[in-house]
Amino acid sequence: MSCACGHHHATERHDCAEGGLPIALPAPMVALTGRLTCADAGQMMTALNLLPDHVTLSRAEAGNLRFDLWQDDDPLVWHLSELFRDGAAFDAHQARTADSPWGHASTQFARDFHRHDVTPAMRPEERGDHDAIDHLLHMAFEGEAEARLVRLLRADGDLALSLVAVAAGTVVGHIALSPVGGDRPALALAPVAVHPAAQGLGIGSALIRAAIQHAGDTPIVVLGDPAYYARFGFRPADLTSPYAGPYLQVLGDLSEGATIAHAPAFAAL
Repeated sequence: MSCACGHHHATERHDCAEGGLPIALPAPMVALTGRLTCADAGQMMTALNLLPDHVTLSRAEAGNLRFDLWQDDDPLVWHLSELFRDGAAFDAHQARTADSPWGHASTQFARDFHRHDVTPAMRPEERGDHDAIDHLLHMAFEGEAEARLVRLLRADGDLALSLVAVAAGTVVGHIALSPVGGDRPALALAPVAVHPAAQGLGIGSALIRAAIQHAGDTPIVVLGDPAYYARFGFRPADLTSPYAGPYLQVLGDLSEGATIAHAPAFAAL
């Protein structure tokens, strides 16, 4: 297909290529991969001058989850890998690009781009996901605390479950369970994170339901918005804990007033 940016896009299905349990979305995400080729040194200098701003502006778009662009060993060739929330976000990106300095200056560049419809999938974290999880947590919470918590839980051997949602190789969601000691063994659900550009699509809900299924009969405690977690069966918890209060909730059988103790990593925050 052709679009306002002058790109030619071959459309393909690319559902759950990384494996795992698919997450149903209202509409598929959209990935774009391919190559941009300059005809000569003049086009190369145009690319070198304009692409940095194009990348910055693209990554700042509300519907963008990934925008990577890198130069090949052949300096006339650039490779790209992009991911968008849905087709509407992709179309908005193309419209902005077409009306940008880069869009106006690059109409004669050779393009070999391929568009893929993408369904994210859930799977346990792998070693190669650690940096991506860290990056996601920084973005989702706009700070260091949650990323540090997961790193400490992992280092202490206290990640009872660490699930990622992956779309076209990009970690777009994460959830963790860690052991809770006290009167009865339980699990703590924290943190839950979804890429800001993918929030509201049901990815967080899918991760929470998967964590609940993993826990089985083991109670789960969470600190969060009661209105949100009530939909999963959580209820206000009257427990003895440093985190006692209106945001402490439980799913499962924990007696009123029972003592709970989160993993040591929580106290280090």
